[in-house]
Amino acid sequence: LWALALAAAPGSDLQFQFVKAFAGLARTDAQLDTVLQILEEQTPLEGLDIDTDLGWELLISLAAGGRSNAEEIAAALADDHTASGQQSAAHALAALPTREAKATAWASVFDDDSKPNAIVRASGLGFQRAHDLSLLEPYVDQFFASLRDIWQTRSHAIVEELVDGFYPSPLASARLRDATVAWLAANDEAAPALRRMIVEHLAGIERALAAQAVDAADGADADADARA
Repeated sequence: LWALALAAAPGSDLQFQFVKAFAGLARTDAQLDTVLQILEEQTPLEGLDIDTDLGWELLISLAAGGRSNAEEIAAALADDHTASGQQSAAHALAALPTREAKATAWASVFDDDSKPNAIVRASGLGFQRAHDLSLLEPYVDQFFASLRDIWQTRSHAIVEELVDGFYPSPLASARLRDATVAWLAANDEAAPALRRMIVEHLAGIERALAAQAVDAADGADADADARA
């Protein structure tokens, strides 16, 4: 993606989209170094307009990679104290790669019922943005333990945001699948709309696990061929 961004026409929408996608996928130290250089306008890119929205995308990428902190996010919010800026700040704070940040993001929307839909959605996006998936492991049980309460106390729209944003789907693990199946089996009398949300997430996890199995089989076949 970075090579494509460099090759794109200066100032073009294609260049902008490649940079945005690169920031969203940046994981390695070298990639995060590049994201920081883009934000500081120290790259060979010509004509790139780092507007407020792209600036937030870059900062969120750095936050998720452990290259930013709450103070820098607060400073960015002070410069963009709009509804969009508040959403981006919530996204960035929830993306910080610490147990404390994930716990704060969770509490900010599960324990506080005053947050609007857009903030709940942004917090969920950041919560799921975890390079270290172990940060999400504690929330498998916590997620299912919360479902009955949020269904009874929140609006349907907020429940959808909470389920979609905080179901720890990046784990894509057998443990998450089994916990999902167990909740559905134990809550067959739950509201159909709530069960439908969980069933949809279960389907996604089952697809991910099936893809992992295919990849593992292909890898085993390749190893066998190499040894033959």
